[in-house]
Amino acid sequence: MQQPFETAGTPAGCPAHGNVPLYGSEFGSDPERTYTQLRERGPSAPVDIAPGVEVELVTSYDASLYILQNPSLFLRDSRRWNALNEGRVPEDSPALPMMGYRPNALFSDGAAHARLRQAVTDSLATVDQSRLVRLTQQSAHYLISRFSSETLGQAELMAAYAQPLPLLVFGDLFGCPPELGDRVIVGISGIFQGTPGADEILAGALAELIALKRRQPGEDLTTRLMVHSARLSDEEVLHQLVTLLSGGTAPLTASIGTSAALYLSDDWPTGMPVEDAVVKTLWNYAPIANYAAHYPTQDIELGDRTLRAGDPVLISFAAANTDPKLTEHREQLSSKAHLAFGAGPHACPAKDPAFMIATTAVESLLNRLPDVEIRVPFKDLAWVATPWSRSLVTVPIRYTPRTMPPAANPRPAASSSAQPEQSPAAVPQPGSASRPAHAAPRPKGGLFSRFRAWMNGE
Repeated sequence: MQQPFETAGTPAGCPAHGNVPLYGSEFGSDPERTYTQLRERGPSAPVDIAPGVEVELVTSYDASLYILQNPSLFLRDSRRWNALNEGRVPEDSPALPMMGYRPNALFSDGAAHARLRQAVTDSLATVDQSRLVRLTQQSAHYLISRFSSETLGQAELMAAYAQPLPLLVFGDLFGCPPELGDRVIVGISGIFQGTPGADEILAGALAELIALKRRQPGEDLTTRLMVHSARLSDEEVLHQLVTLLSGGTAPLTASIGTSAALYLSDDWPTGMPVEDAVVKTLWNYAPIANYAAHYPTQDIELGDRTLRAGDPVLISFAAANTDPKLTEHREQLSSKAHLAFGAGPHACPAKDPAFMIATTAVESLLNRLPDVEIRVPFKDLAWVATPWSRSLVTVPIRYTPRTMPPAANPRPAASSSAQPEQSPAAVPQPGSASRPAHAAPRPKGGLFSRFRAWMNGE
């Protein structure tokens, strides 16, 4: 068996030392300090990813790459999880929504994984790059127009821009009519925020979307998944859409926010392109920090640790990317050699579109608000205290207030989203001005409805 990493000289883990917690404010404020402590114990070490939930965390770049590229030894199906099967994981653990099994490509192996992944990659390949750039620019223009006219000339970039932008892009790519797009955004946002019932809201909205596309197919990702030769069931289509949403929107939010903050910081070299800020974010502040649970098929020796069959092994993409053994020669590596998008058969299938969206989002901000500045030094910005992701809490900015002109091309970016599928409550219909004076006003609609109305010039 090939040895992809060196283990000689690594100190043995101290059995008397308790597991390092990867949650709470102490870890969230300075995760690199925690990673440094863990590296002293070898290429991996036991940690608590949540209260009462122990996993093995891999911090070595070479060891991470070895695991990611060996699907015969390390499987992704969490139904193998020993502690979960033995009832040793708290039922209300925040680790369960992140690590629990779902019938999607992320948690599948072998032929099942190949079938689901092929459907996803082929469907993503149908997305035209120029359309994706245009849609990102239109989403950016709309969001900037909402806050740029504020008289104070100040805004919080994460909530006003980085968080909603990927949701608008995905809603359009999925071919959502306005009202369903609103509910999809409410559902996925609620899941990230821990809102009760958010799972049901998202599942219900996506089920309705799939039923709609059965009746009215379109040029969108939902339809592409449904008509793919892999013949996915409606349930499988739903779970792949959830994976695309959860695996795309939150990491994109982090990438956009961190890249913009880096670019606007005093330390950023003048004249360096936005792409470099996105690359630095992916290397130094991996949006998905610790994830990708693997389950060894047999006991495996890794340094001085034994990875037991069926015990979860998580990859620390954040620690692997900043591995001191790697940074010594990182300049000689490709800019894409980071593990922010994973590696091996489960590598992110949308890494190129994701990079394009993040870069376009930051460029659009700079183009629309050319004098935008960050109000807090980058080093003083706070990070979300979670083990799973690396995302800034806030990015406060200032700029000269201005009123944005309407969209240059107010027509929808894709015909699939412009079909007459809209809820009459979401978008005003012809003749609405002649309603009786006593008629109740139409609901304003949610974020996606307002975006679609703006795109239509309404």
